[in-house]
Amino acid sequence: MNPEGRAGTPLPAAYSPSPATDGAQRSARPPALLPCSVFLATALLLLGCGREPSTPPGLSSTPPAPGTTSASQPTPSAPWFQEVAASSGIAFRHSSGHTPGSRHLMPEINCGGVALLDFDNDGLLDVFCVNGGFADPSRTNAPGHKLYHNLGNWRFEDVTGHAGIGTNTAYGMGVATADFDNDGWTDIYLLNLRGNVLYRNRGDGTFEDVTARAGVAGREWSSSAAFLDYDGDGHLDLFVANYIHWTLASEVDCFSRGGVPDYCSPLSYRAPAMDRLYHSRGDGTFEDVSVAMGLDKAFGNGLGVATGDFDHDGWVDIFVSNDAMPNQLWLNHGGKQFEESATPRGCALNVMGIPRAGMGTVAVDLLNRGWLDLFVTHLAGEGNGLFLNHDGMFTDSITRRGPMAPSRPYTGFGVGFRDLDHDGELDLFVANGRARLGARDLDPADPYAEPSTLLRGLGNIEFEEVQPAGGTQPPLIATARGAAFGDLDNDGAEDVVVIQKDSPVRILRNIVGQRGAWIGLDVRDARGLVARNAMVRVECGGRTQSRQVQPNEGYGSSNDHRIVFGLGKASQIDRVTVRWPGGHEESFGPLPAGKYHRVAPAKDP
Repeated sequence: MNPEGRAGTPLPAAYSPSPATDGAQRSARPPALLPCSVFLATALLLLGCGREPSTPPGLSSTPPAPGTTSASQPTPSAPWFQEVAASSGIAFRHSSGHTPGSRHLMPEINCGGVALLDFDNDGLLDVFCVNGGFADPSRTNAPGHKLYHNLGNWRFEDVTGHAGIGTNTAYGMGVATADFDNDGWTDIYLLNLRGNVLYRNRGDGTFEDVTARAGVAGREWSSSAAFLDYDGDGHLDLFVANYIHWTLASEVDCFSRGGVPDYCSPLSYRAPAMDRLYHSRGDGTFEDVSVAMGLDKAFGNGLGVATGDFDHDGWVDIFVSNDAMPNQLWLNHGGKQFEESATPRGCALNVMGIPRAGMGTVAVDLLNRGWLDLFVTHLAGEGNGLFLNHDGMFTDSITRRGPMAPSRPYTGFGVGFRDLDHDGELDLFVANGRARLGARDLDPADPYAEPSTLLRGLGNIEFEEVQPAGGTQPPLIATARGAAFGDLDNDGAEDVVVIQKDSPVRILRNIVGQRGAWIGLDVRDARGLVARNAMVRVECGGRTQSRQVQPNEGYGSSNDHRIVFGLGKASQIDRVTVRWPGGHEESFGPLPAGKYHRVAPAKDP
């Protein structure tokens, strides 16, 4: 490794981190004490996924213990979730490959995604769990990924071997699912440290590796991906967010707590990666159009992807949350070119003009206006961020009761907004887990473990934290990463599956008491395919709710494509209006509550 710790391709000219920053990350000596003002400024500038301050700025050194209350916390209520992994037959345990006394290899702290998909079209969501393995390629016999078939009544069967995906032991980071070849069966795209894998669903319960033929392996360390039709030709294209150029030879030794080995910041490597865009040829193969479409104009440490028509011009855009670098907003110009516009649009940096450690991200319409806002999970001390969309321009919103309010003590990864109690307001679940050693350990066996966070939506972008922490009793304290959201038993109450680093998977069954009425919508195009990036507006009793169809978002995970709306006491919805990709609108209804409805146009818009 050369003196600057570089790996992979050269940095773009627009990115030039300070050599002092890199040196500070790699020094085994505790840093000299700085005046308070200088320390705070330095901490804000250096925050990254691998660099977590011992004490977040503006907080005491000891955050409230999980499950306890304080003057600012609500009184504990009944749990919202019941953890049912063991009783349901899902025995997956994630492995990062790290062993006590070994080096802290950067991929180990980021890995772990999960997908909910109905791979056999039986109407029940199945579960695909992404494993890590060994970041050191010389190690063999790595544990593999797992596919669990939903048998109904909260019973699952491991079908990995029969499905034909058990032999692949690539170091997994995340997953995206889609019917990429329009044959009516959901396929799996596995994101890895060294080359991705596309599994085509044969429709008989088995999958085949078509990566080479499809041309979507890539060469970078990939983290998240989304399938979208960016040019409106009816075929799903693929966007892949890449993290850093990393090899075992380029690994850097970092320390915290006065000299204890720890994971690094991505800034220590000075090797941000270019993201990839693959255009579907419509025959099951793809063309890499990354450079042709302009994606070589900005690099980043990409971890999360959210897609949607953020400027209402009828074309699907792409947002990438970057770790310790400015975010990217790729605006789609007529399906012919993408332009990176995060800075002029207001979603590249925080309100102080500083990049944050962006991990998971979702596009969500919190004000039900038809405009997609952006929510991003961040490192402890930064707080999760909300970029409110005002006619295509974003504002970094900071409010006392906003969805970011209780997040500063924790590091967020997996994320999802869902109406878990069916009161008509979106709730928020964030899967937390440190990326850097903190001031104290919440779990003696795992120094990176934290409780997840559950917030109940109150309306008008106000939330309150649900106790017990994360909605479970006792609180689940772990190093959580990917989280997927969906209705595993078709009762209208959406459940959550969470991957935990070096721990068992968590299956969180929604048991919220006294839920309101609900309606589920399965939005399809005229061919019967999931209408990705369609905007859905539901009107009920003079009230409007707005959601987007896009299962590929969060952190390295993929969700149920169906949308569930909570209706409170209503027995039906008056009208459903779908704004299809391209801008055409169509209305349906009224429709009765308490069931799922398939919504599709009479013909392609």
